[in-house]
Amino acid sequence: MQATAYTYDSDSRSGSVLLDDGTPVPFDAAAFDAGGLRLLRPGQRVRIEITGEGDARRVTFLTLQTF
Repeated sequence: MQATAYTYDSDSRSGSVLLDDGTPVPFDAAAFDAGGLRLLRPGQRVRIEITGEGDARRVTFLTLQTF
């Protein structure tokens, strides 16, 4: 699944992404670390994996989208 980086805090390595329908979904340091990223800027397109539904939905994997 693809999304757009929305927020990112480099100290906690957590933030949120926006799905293509505009829904924000949070991610934590574990999801950020799983993708091997070192930095993330708002607006970057990312590839994600999500678990859960509704308000319990969370990003479990996050990496840059490559074409």
